[in-house]
Amino acid sequence: MNPIVIVGTGLAGYTLARELRKRDPDVPLHLVTTDGGESYSKPMLSNGMGKEKTPDQLVMATAEKMAADLKAEIWTHTQVDTVLPEQRRLETRRGELAYDRLVLAVGADPIRLTLEGDAADEVLSVNDLDDYRRFREAIAGGGRVAILGAGLIGCEFADDLHRGGIGAEIIDPTPWPLGRLLPPRAAATLRRSLEQAGIRFHCGAAATRMERQGNAYRLSLSDGGVVDADAVLSAVGLRPRTQLAQTAGLDVERGIVVDRQLQTSADGIYALGDCAEVAGLVLPFVMPLMTAARALAATLSGTPTPVVYPAMPVVVKTPDCPVVVSPPPADASGEWHEEVIDGGVRALFRSADDRLLGFALVGSAASEKQALTKQLPPWLG
Repeated sequence: MNPIVIVGTGLAGYTLARELRKRDPDVPLHLVTTDGGESYSKPMLSNGMGKEKTPDQLVMATAEKMAADLKAEIWTHTQVDTVLPEQRRLETRRGELAYDRLVLAVGADPIRLTLEGDAADEVLSVNDLDDYRRFREAIAGGGRVAILGAGLIGCEFADDLHRGGIGAEIIDPTPWPLGRLLPPRAAATLRRSLEQAGIRFHCGAAATRMERQGNAYRLSLSDGGVVDADAVLSAVGLRPRTQLAQTAGLDVERGIVVDRQLQTSADGIYALGDCAEVAGLVLPFVMPLMTAARALAATLSGTPTPVVYPAMPVVVKTPDCPVVVSPPPADASGEWHEEVIDGGVRALFRSADDRLLGFALVGSAASEKQALTKQLPPWLG
């Protein structure tokens, strides 16, 4: 019997493998990954400094240990070149691999900005453990980091760097941090709190040029300003990895298109995690991934199970200013109602008939997460 093959050993791939083993201890299981296959918590990449964790300390298990624990074969440092759906076969740099069912858990790539200047290709990004090692090496001497992007990852890294004794400056063309998730007062409160902690913001301006200045860098901004830094980190977002699926002829839109059982347009091929577009939703967060992995494990084990997403608020890891947000659906009709309270902001998104469709809680208001979550409709019922 050919194995279930999972391409990717990130949080999605390993979570699915664990869930499969809970249901079926004997089904042949094979994982393929381009990296070393270490098991680690990806969310820790943006708060490892504050917790005084080295890259090695983030590793929870080696690929060898994971293979033993999962009773699986794991091919590390192996690129998958081609998926052949009709033959149920992969072509890899290590050889051919036949599968019974295939799961693409290949994640997403950091979006790269186009900059001018002689150091434009030296912008760092952190999307996996190897990236994190390079980033930590770059800031080993301390100093200041310029962060491109004031979204969730940018704010988390800035706060973490500050707590680790590294200066941080955030650059973003939008007026405020977390602009896609937070309404104005909530965003302003987050910015003010992070500024009080020592983080500097350059909002309303984009980086246009990056040049080397000795052992450091100078960024030129669209408003005429400049930012000097010892390292530059890009945190402008992620784009689902779809190339492998496209070359295999699978349906692709923003992500790899899957149905409610996470099956792609090809029989026997599934997609999970940051690369997948489920019922039109691309959700690069931990809780949707975990929920989807449990459902897919059930499906692969013989119990077809559609994915159901309850309301799953996102906790932003900025200890200097706690933030919890459950954004309203993209097509929701309604408006934000923001209330400044002692030590924070409570923002509720309500429909015209006064139904709660989303919330953003900043500072002391974050403690209301559980009570408000119970009032929300599911993301995908």
